[in-house]
Amino acid sequence: MKAYVFPGQGSQFPGMGKDLFDRFEIAKEIFQASNEILGFDLSIILLEGAKEDLQQTKVTQPAIYVYSVIISKVMGNGFQPDAVAGHSLGEFSALTAAGVIDFESGLKLVSKRAEAMQKACNLSKGTMAAVLGLGNKVVEEICEQNSEVVVAANYNCPLQLVISGSIDGITSACEALKAAGAKRALILPVGGAFHSPLMEPARSELANAIDATNFSTPLCPIYQNTSARAETNPIEIQKNLIAQLTAPVKWTQSVNAMISEGIREFVEVGPGEVLQGLLRKISSDVSVSGAKI
Repeated sequence: MKAYVFPGQGSQFPGMGKDLFDRFEIAKEIFQASNEILGFDLSIILLEGAKEDLQQTKVTQPAIYVYSVIISKVMGNGFQPDAVAGHSLGEFSALTAAGVIDFESGLKLVSKRAEAMQKACNLSKGTMAAVLGLGNKVVEEICEQNSEVVVAANYNCPLQLVISGSIDGITSACEALKAAGAKRALILPVGGAFHSPLMEPARSELANAIDATNFSTPLCPIYQNTSARAETNPIEIQKNLIAQLTAPVKWTQSVNAMISEGIREFVEVGPGEVLQGLLRKISSDVSVSGAKI
C-alpha cells in the first residue's frame, strides 16, 4: 500500500516551479489561475524572485501549495494513493489532491491562512525551537513547567520535536532542555509561534473561511495532523483543519498509524526532500521516494 505525503513551510527554494512551467501546459494554466486568485504574480516570484521574496508568509504558503498540487496533477495516473497526509500547510495540498476541496478553494484558504497567521504574529510576538535528543515526555514536561506560553508543536520524528511559544518562554525552555540533556535546542528563524495558543486569532479567522467552503468525501483516507488517524468524514476533516493552527502537528504519530494499517511505500509530493528525511528516521522498514514526473 502507498501513501502520498505533502510538505509544509520550509521546503521552498528559489526557482522552484521553473521546470514544471517549462515542461507542462497545466502548470502554466495553474500559475495563471493562481495569479488571478492571489492578486499578485506568484509565477514571477517563484521563477525569478530572490530567496527573501519566498520567505514572506503570504508568498511561501501559496507557493508550496501551488507547486505540490501541480506535481500531483502532472503525475496523472501515477497518482493513485491508498492514503494521503500533509505536514502542517501540506494538509491543504493533500486535501486538494484527494478531491476534498478544489484547487481554487484550497488556494483561497491557504492565502487566508497565511494572512491570518501574519496578523496573529503581529499581535503576539513568538518563535519556535527545534529540540534534538530528548524523548517527547521530557520535552512536554519542561514545556508545562514554563510560566510562559510554551508547547510541543511538531512531532517530526523520534528524538526531534519542535516547541512553540512566546520569545521569553522559548528562550528559557531551551536552557532547561539543554540542562536536561538535549543535544540541541535551537531557536528557529521563523516569524511566529505556529501551532501554539498564540495562533488563536488566526484559528478563529480561518474557521469562518473553512466553514464556508465545500468539503467532499476524499478519494482515499487522509491522516490529519491533529488526530493522527485515517479520516474520511468531511465534517471531521473540517474540524481537524480548523484545530490545526493551534494544535501540534502529530507527524510521527500519523506515519506510525499509516504503517500499522499496511502502508509500506511513501512518496513525497512537493518541493524538497524534508519529509523523506523524517520518514527514514521514523521507520527503516518502508520505501521512501520523491514523486516521479
